Amino acid sequence: MTDPEKIENIETESSNPKSVNIDTMTPFEIAKLMNEEDKKVAFAVEKVLKPIALLAEKIMESVKKGGRCFYVGAGTSGRLAVIDAAETVPTFNLPYGTFTAILAGGNKAMMRSVENVEDDEEAGKRGIASHGLSSRDVVVGVSASGRTPFVIGALQKSKEMGAFTGCIVNVKDSKISKIVDIPIEMITGPEIITGSTRLKAGTAQKMALNMLSTISMIRLGKVYKNLMVDVTPINEKLVNRAVNIITTATGVPRKKALHLLRESGMKPKVAIVMALTNKNSKDAEKLLEIHEGKIKNVFIQGK
Repeated sequence: MTDPEKIENIETESSNPKSVNIDTMTPFEIAKLMNEEDKKVAFAVEKVLKPIALLAEKIMESVKKGGRCFYVGAGTSGRLAVIDAAETVPTFNLPYGTFTAILAGGNKAMMRSVENVEDDEEAGKRGIASHGLSSRDVVVGVSASGRTPFVIGALQKSKEMGAFTGCIVNVKDSKISKIVDIPIEMITGPEIITGSTRLKAGTAQKMALNMLSTISMIRLGKVYKNLMVDVTPINEKLVNRAVNIITTATGVPRKKALHLLRESGMKPKVAIVMALTNKNSKDAEKLLEIHEGKIKNVFIQGK
């Protein structure tokens, strides 16, 4: 009988029979095999859409009440979490710290491997505790093996501090899954290079993280129709994008859209309400505040 606690018996660490001769394959054959294996990732994610949706809703409720979402991970999992958290600021105009990724080994681990840090459970506890969690916050552990000590420590401490918890893992019935309120277990199976979880497991994790941040922000009103109306136009490209968003949402000419954007204080969402209601920026902001930041609610519930 195999011991599931041994690293070699974890699904993500087992050998893939399709790639045992990968070192003799041509580049095209390797690319074809990788593509075939990657096709399985979306199906693995499809099986856990319900817990993903439930956790995304919890994150939305948390942010709406002034809470925060923390991702915790090590290695590839942690780096993917850093990317997702960082992108929420320009995409959804969130204050820094609304989504925060805690990476084992700190910032230096983003660019190079830091040995042994993922095995430090106490470091995970200290890392999350330093943020002063409350019951308004959500903490999501990300770990391919579902047993990373750094992540386990952080989640245990999070529960002690009253935060809601979830996880993204790539094995069934993991240690981490047993700790959290909502586990997301995406079974991606053996990698083509044994144990290289930056491949299928990492791809699945990125997809799940995309869903958690995107769904929660759509539900919070950060998207109107399918437009990212809260984008922060901090450079020429993003100013052009904001103008395109305003023209698409309202039908006003580009020159008018740019004028409204400037009048709004470079806030596309406010500019859109100004265009659709003929209000000034102050009144448009007030309307959005009354209707929880949702443009559609301004018109559904009355002006």
